[in-house]
Amino acid sequence: QVQLVESGGGLVQPGGSLRLSCAASGFTFSRHAMSWYRQAPGKERELVATITSAGDSINHADSVKGRFTISRDNAKNTVFLQMNSLKPEDTAVYYCKVVLFLRYSYWGQGTQVTVSS
Repeated sequence: QVQLVESGGGLVQPGGSLRLSCAASGFTFSRHAMSWYRQAPGKERELVATITSAGDSINHADSVKGRFTISRDNAKNTVFLQMNSLKPEDTAVYYCKVVLFLRYSYWGQGTQVTVSS
């Protein structure tokens, strides 16, 4: 079955960095685009970044451009989110997502990121 397992979250001070990982299994990872989303308390889940199957095209939300970078390692079935210059407003649960056959969405369990001094 499809599994997405996020890791790398934690507590970090403003201006700090974290690198999130999402390990995928149960599908042919190298054939599918991957995305990172986040959900802050009391807010809707929002798209943070997307990367194509080959990693040759990436998109980031305006709120994280220049600070976050999505990447992937198809040999390790893993997608990453490098987060630099973190701000308190980046505090959220971060999820990775894959859509299979253009209709079935799968989510990981999420990893908490807290930016606070």
